[in-house]
Amino acid sequence: MKDPFRLDGKVAIITGSSRGIGRSIAETMARLGAKVVVSSRKAEPCEEVAAAIKAEGGEATVIPCNIGRRDEVEVLVAKTKAHWGQVDILVCNAAVNPSYGPMGDLTDEAFDKIMGSNVKSNLWLCNLVMPDMAKQGGGAVVIVSSIAGLRASPMLGGYGIPKAADFALARNLAAEWGPKNVRINCIAPGLVKTDFAKALWEDAERLKKRNDATPLRRIGAPEEIGGIAAFLASPAASFITGQVIVADGGVTIA
Repeated sequence: MKDPFRLDGKVAIITGSSRGIGRSIAETMARLGAKVVVSSRKAEPCEEVAAAIKAEGGEATVIPCNIGRRDEVEVLVAKTKAHWGQVDILVCNAAVNPSYGPMGDLTDEAFDKIMGSNVKSNLWLCNLVMPDMAKQGGGAVVIVSSIAGLRASPMLGGYGIPKAADFALARNLAAEWGPKNVRINCIAPGLVKTDFAKALWEDAERLKKRNDATPLRRIGAPEEIGGIAAFLASPAASFITGQVIVADGGVTIA
């Protein structure tokens, strides 16, 4: 019987994959047989990830992309198809958060940047790859969102709005593309030990407070999200679409 968790021969684009959760997703998918596109704004850190994947016997290529710029997003998809012929898996992981504080202090510029990079870019990518996935007989998209889209926050409201929008984006695209066997799901991580979230976990007092309120009594690690993304992209998740998978150590149920 074929292993339903394998991704052999599949081509996966992972945005924001030079570090943290994105890197974990790229490495996990490569170990499961996928050919991965490592992508972030700067090529050099992506090359380091690709080299590590190749050193383990995996297949990877680097295509830099600023997901806030439509022309670069189009080039990312076009170059992937030129290099490997197709796109079977898309992981929208790249995100920005230029604001920390009450929403009364959120500038129009910051809000537009958050919505553009964290929501609109995901729609661009989906619209670029999903039609071809349908023609190929199916495909899978994973959006890395956040529990910030599920919970209110007095300091992260500007970040939570686009993360909640990602849930609606996934649900609606799942309804549109489900008849063509193209699936899309979200992952909503809790606090994970990444550079992106460093301000939330490097303070010992704040970290202890979060851990005490979390059933597993700890924050997450990037590799704990990589496996979820790989699962959602695999045949093992072939009957799952339009869903939000929460991975937060239980903090939202406590």
